[in-house]
Amino acid sequence: MTPPTLVVEDLHTSFATDRGELKAVDGVSFSVRQGRTLGVVGESGSGKSATARSIMNLLPPGTSTSTGRILLDGRDVRDLPRAEARHVWGVEAAMIFQDPMNSLNPVMQVGRQIGEGLRYHRGLPREAAMRRARELLEQVGIADPDRRLREYPHQLSGGMRQRVMIATALACEPKLLIADEPTTALDVTVQKQILDLLDRLRLEHSMAMILITHDLGVVAGRADEVAVMYAGRIVEKAPTLRLFTAMRHPYTKALFESIPKVASPSHTRLRVIHGRPPDLAALPPGCAFAPRCRHAQTRCLSESPALSGAGDDEHRFACFYPAGTSDGEAALAANQAAGRTAAGLQLTNPSPVTSGAR
Repeated sequence: MTPPTLVVEDLHTSFATDRGELKAVDGVSFSVRQGRTLGVVGESGSGKSATARSIMNLLPPGTSTSTGRILLDGRDVRDLPRAEARHVWGVEAAMIFQDPMNSLNPVMQVGRQIGEGLRYHRGLPREAAMRRARELLEQVGIADPDRRLREYPHQLSGGMRQRVMIATALACEPKLLIADEPTTALDVTVQKQILDLLDRLRLEHSMAMILITHDLGVVAGRADEVAVMYAGRIVEKAPTLRLFTAMRHPYTKALFESIPKVASPSHTRLRVIHGRPPDLAALPPGCAFAPRCRHAQTRCLSESPALSGAGDDEHRFACFYPAGTSDGEAALAANQAAGRTAAGLQLTNPSPVTSGAR
């Protein structure tokens, strides 16, 4: 078996705030192989984008990042000299951002933006870079590419701007593509077109891809493996089919239950996750999800469970009372009978809630 394109080991990223250190990423490890997709799922603030930006070295000044290793094709990119690193980020590893209107230069024509990387990294003359930019626009499905090359981002629709972002990311034929919520603010039809396009391009270019989203439904048929994040940590990780047929972490199950169901009758109330995500600058002791968890027991408030697989390395989860097990179901039944969780959240009269879908 070929070695993974990307290996991340024990990644930690924190931000200095007025209230102290905010741990955005806390000990994340994973790998992605050539031609395969890792889906990273979680609510806003769970650490998904911070993980991606840490890998791409796109963090603001004052950020503290430490990690065992970040290996891209077997090379530790954290140790590269600055001049050499410039030809890694955006070339061997590229990123599609969730808001193309803020990521594209509003005063630069589309063709020039796509061709800029080709001229800098590949040394192409202007005419050759523009020809390649035109080919890329055709490849991502933009009609009338000659016209679009001369236009500015504000003249394009949201779906077209996202396609331009994809073309820009693919310009230098990266080995790794990170798509950070690439369908945000797009309508359902355009979302499917963009996701289908990313799937096709991944296969055509044999890229490793990380697909970041808040929606488990997005990764259901598009990712080979899924990592679920909460409070800066991976709380469950498994092959996609395995995850959807045997969810073990109560947070994963709650995210899934919050997805609207087509078969549900009209006006059915959406399921939500009670409570709010934790303050990453003042994390509680024990399991970070315990105050919102329907399975939580006293132990969960004082001990933090490790990511383990109960003898299965493919399916790993961080929970003392996992869903679908006798211990987990007994804990859930006990809490339901008492109308509470271990943290005292009354299920019959919950505090302000956050939708599990975001």
